[in-house]
Amino acid sequence: MLDYSEPVAKLIDEFKRLPGIGSKSAQRLAFYMLRRPAHEIDQFVASVREVKDRIVFCSVCNNLTDVDPCLYCSNPKRDRSVICVVEEPYNLVAVEKTRSYRGLYHIIHGSLSPLRGIGPDELMLNNLITRLAPENNEGVEVAEVIIATNPTTEGEATAGYISRLLKPLGVRVTRIAMGMPVGSDLEFVDEVTMDKALANRHEI
Repeated sequence: MLDYSEPVAKLIDEFKRLPGIGSKSAQRLAFYMLRRPAHEIDQFVASVREVKDRIVFCSVCNNLTDVDPCLYCSNPKRDRSVICVVEEPYNLVAVEKTRSYRGLYHIIHGSLSPLRGIGPDELMLNNLITRLAPENNEGVEVAEVIIATNPTTEGEATAGYISRLLKPLGVRVTRIAMGMPVGSDLEFVDEVTMDKALANRHEI
């Protein structure tokens, strides 16, 4: 960053640390910020600070929230007998968009990845076990845990681990179906997706 003054170079370096942001994107973001009025920058900084100060983990499901328990866990209309396990808070949003799932959630904040040094102890799984007891779930027994981790090698390993952890406890453990996305063309589907689609076929 010798071409830029030190404050600009430092800002670009900070943006580069964000996931999915390379050198070019970091430069564009830095110069965009430089062009904004001072009051907009103040609002941006205040928003970042507010997120860090007010957002906490839900004590029940580990969702990011500004109230504890979160809006999903405290909603009396949710079906407390079903828990959907997802990797990240934004995965919860994807499930909610279907408008068909009315159960609860459990966010584990990651997936098993030995190469990145992420083992079972790094995932937020301990409070999932305690939630299965009716006395910790407003008197409702959990009948099913849906594992909705991503269809990646790490996601599959995580799903297998959670299944082995929960099945001895007598709870039904299911995995979301994977295969052909709606609206896609067979010509462009990779072999792993096609294999999953064939394995998850059903009678019509």
